Amino acid sequence: MKTLTKIVGTAAIAAASFGLLALSCKVNNGSANVAFAESPKKASVTQASASAISTTEALQNVFRSISTNVLPAVVEVDVTETTQVQSYNPFRDLPFFFGMPRGGDDDKDSGTREMQQSALGSGVIVRKTGKTVYVLTNNHVAGKATTITLKLTDGREFDGKLVGADERMDIALVSFECSDSITVAQLGDSDDVQQGDIVLALGSPLGYFASVTQGIVSATGRSGGQIGSISDFIQTDAAINQGNSGGPLVNIYGEVIGINTWIASQSGGSQGLGFSIPINNIKTAIDQFISKGKITYGWLGVSLVEPTAEYQKDLGIGEKQAGVLAAQIFMGNPAAKGGMQAGDYIIELNGTAIKSADQLSREIGNIPAGQVAKIVVLRGGKKVNLSVKIEERNQEVAGNNGKLWPGFIAAPISDASRKQLKLDDKVKGIIVTGVQEKSPAAALRLQNGDVITAVNDTKISSVEEFYAALDTTKNKEVWFDVYSDGHTVSTGKYKINQ
Repeated sequence: MKTLTKIVGTAAIAAASFGLLALSCKVNNGSANVAFAESPKKASVTQASASAISTTEALQNVFRSISTNVLPAVVEVDVTETTQVQSYNPFRDLPFFFGMPRGGDDDKDSGTREMQQSALGSGVIVRKTGKTVYVLTNNHVAGKATTITLKLTDGREFDGKLVGADERMDIALVSFECSDSITVAQLGDSDDVQQGDIVLALGSPLGYFASVTQGIVSATGRSGGQIGSISDFIQTDAAINQGNSGGPLVNIYGEVIGINTWIASQSGGSQGLGFSIPINNIKTAIDQFISKGKITYGWLGVSLVEPTAEYQKDLGIGEKQAGVLAAQIFMGNPAAKGGMQAGDYIIELNGTAIKSADQLSREIGNIPAGQVAKIVVLRGGKKVNLSVKIEERNQEVAGNNGKLWPGFIAAPISDASRKQLKLDDKVKGIIVTGVQEKSPAAALRLQNGDVITAVNDTKISSVEEFYAALDTTKNKEVWFDVYSDGHTVSTGKYKINQ
């Protein structure tokens, strides 16, 4: 259903256009290929003016100062991970062979064994409390590590301990004990970062310890990468390679404004497309790791979609209206309790305009459990003001598709999808896409590509009409008319349990 995926449109799809997505860790020392530079046949010397030299020296001195002051707070993070692998026993199908009897347990027959893998990344010292020193890095660097060794630029090495890790933000906090002097990095304000700002990336790319590269901020507010799904990344052309993960992105004042996390590359090496998590997204998380060992997120209980212009039109919303669609609602959770409906178009949260799903996820995640959020939605072309009491996000609840209503995303019937599904021009309704396992849609035996023509015997011809008919405040049970190959059948009735 490639066509249908394009109709709905989500932010995550954009990342694919970059080619190979590379995490900037998991490398061994000396893993880079070696090439030699040739000397030019004729040297050319240009006499620069004294003022130009003075200006350039001043800039050079700034870079030297940043490197001198910040590098002592940058660490190399060497990790070992232990994983379970399957090894095949070639004698498993023989009754006896040289005294080796056939086992009866498939896991034992296959020879499940542990395998250790070594890798490295980078990190930055962000706090020292008494003798305990805290190092910030990426989850994909240290989150699953069995052992952690931290190496400082002065040659000292320490055994690290994982304090906490978070996959959604892709950050981790590691600690070690040291009673001697330690340099702690200064954290900046990533909200002040602008396109064109000069930045330096520090870390151990490809195993080359304590390296510094320089560039500019290419863009802010980037999404994608399929890593750290709730961050708006800072994009930079400062050279970032595998091994830079977890290292700091620093401004000209020597302040950490981001944590280098991933690169977009067709080769696996730097192509000037590096992405860092803004430090303001992380500051609260550091405190939560230290006090709780984990990050707690606010939970709204919706499945979000960023609709295309075509989708917005079928939803009855102007193309220029920013916002995100609550395509599905977790029944019995905050959004549903606060009166939100599947199909509501969220345009505002606590007075702030909503422009993307990532933005809404971040801002909801930062709201403490128990606090009431003021949300404005468009429903049937009219603004509706909602008050929703935010709860703490629970992974078990968030992954429970049995509560996800209706359990699929409704897509409009376009000319392309009509041709693909061989639909007569007279057929009106919506197309079922993204059916979730164990959801109400799955229980009703709906499948991707089904065409729903009516809800509770009410004919529909658009996404807007579909969601209006789906109103769970009016319906205690729901059924659908589904068109297929010239026939229309009705599903069973699903009882709404809020």
